[in-house]
Amino acid sequence: MDTTEDRLAIPQTGRRVAGEDPAKREQILDGAKRVFMEQGFEAASMNDITRAAGVSKGTIYVYFENKEDLFADMIERERRRITETIRHALDSGQPLADALMAFGMLFAAHMTADQTIRAMRMVIAANHRLPSLCSRFFSASSINPVSVLQDYLDRQVAAGILTCDDTTHAAKQFIELTTVGLFKPRIFGAMEEVPAKTAIEKNVTSAIRMFLAAYGAKA
Repeated sequence: MDTTEDRLAIPQTGRRVAGEDPAKREQILDGAKRVFMEQGFEAASMNDITRAAGVSKGTIYVYFENKEDLFADMIERERRRITETIRHALDSGQPLADALMAFGMLFAAHMTADQTIRAMRMVIAANHRLPSLCSRFFSASSINPVSVLQDYLDRQVAAGILTCDDTTHAAKQFIELTTVGLFKPRIFGAMEEVPAKTAIEKNVTSAIRMFLAAYGAKA
């Protein structure tokens, strides 16, 4: 006859180990996102997130160590989502200029969106108390917009379409050019409204022209 210890030692088919259910993690992150966007990082509490996510506080702490950990994971999830979106723009087989336009439009629109601006302001506001939060925010994962664009540029260099010795630096330059005059005014409140699509398109078109003037393969 099995003892209680024997039964506990037997893996339960179909059941996940605590903290390893991706659907539950997403449920918590969705609730946290609503609370952080509505209240900000400082004002949000784990109790608020518990209610919004529809889980117990004990469940949250199985998945996340604290509020900082939860916020950082939420930001990383959003970064992965935008990265996958813009990766598809570069893998579409379009000519170089068209691919850069698709990439630039998606990236600039994301970086100037209300949700992104609020999240970045939260990080900046919390930096005096939680400097590690800023550190995690800017410690990009191995897969991010810069690395995705760099991989694409490497392929263009190999094909002889671009001439560039440092594709990582070139990728960062292009990304910065797509949001010139838009991102900083947004983050510091000088531009309250999301920039019009025409304004973003003008920026990206100019960025492509400058980028190709610097790195386009010369005949």
